[in-house]
Amino acid sequence: MGEYVLKSDDFLVSQTDEKGIILFANDDFCKIAGYTLEELVGKNHNIVRHPDMPKAAFKDLWRTVQRGEVWTGYVKNKTKDGGYYWVFATVYPMKDPATKKTLYMSCRRKPSEAEIEAAEKLYKTLD
Repeated sequence: MGEYVLKSDDFLVSQTDEKGIILFANDDFCKIAGYTLEELVGKNHNIVRHPDMPKAAFKDLWRTVQRGEVWTGYVKNKTKDGGYYWVFATVYPMKDPATKKTLYMSCRRKPSEAEIEAAEKLYKTLD
């Protein structure tokens, strides 16, 4: 338990439906979050939401992607065993060509220590 620091080549990917239900997660996401793919698929992405994250950050994320725009930001996630890890996330809205439904692809990489410190400072000012 404690902090898991991503390696520079870790690249976490997941895809959700319009309600945030996980449809896909890559190996790096499963390994770092501590879940199997089977444990993640069908669950809401907030399964990895850390309680330190302000609700305002996710309101901004959803407001942005629902307008069809790309969202980027720093996110502290929790692991299955109660630890945590920081990511720099980019969330892309996209249309499923078969169903025409909106899906969201999230790609995450390792943030720098300075980026994490700045995000922590900002998040303490938000609800």
